[in-house]
Amino acid sequence: MASHRIEKINGQIQRELSLIIQQKMKDSRLNRDTLSVTRVKAAPDLKTAQVFVSVMGGADEKQEVLALLDRAKGFLRSNLGKVLKVHSIPALTFKLDDSIEYGMHIDSILASLKKGETTDEESSNPAD
Repeated sequence: MASHRIEKINGQIQRELSLIIQQKMKDSRLNRDTLSVTRVKAAPDLKTAQVFVSVMGGADEKQEVLALLDRAKGFLRSNLGKVLKVHSIPALTFKLDDSIEYGMHIDSILASLKKGETTDEESSNPAD
């Protein structure tokens, strides 16, 4: 029962943080095209929550965005408190989630393998 409640709160924190970052944060480096909140993992006691974000760009840009989010923890937590109906708002910890980039990398590898297979098949079957 408690795990279902935590999952529900995780989803709500993820949705609300995405909206707060997109609509209320004024920093242009945090635009919605390059940043997305991919997952939230709150502790069972709701004292802390790890927020996984995906940032498109280079390593420097990723670290810069993480630093910006880290400095804005208080602002984000305060705004979460206005919309979440829980006793205490968890302390936020931001972590990079590179699963989207990893998936894109795997897709490109598969596409190149598929392209290589079709050219190999064409060369082994000479035209009549």
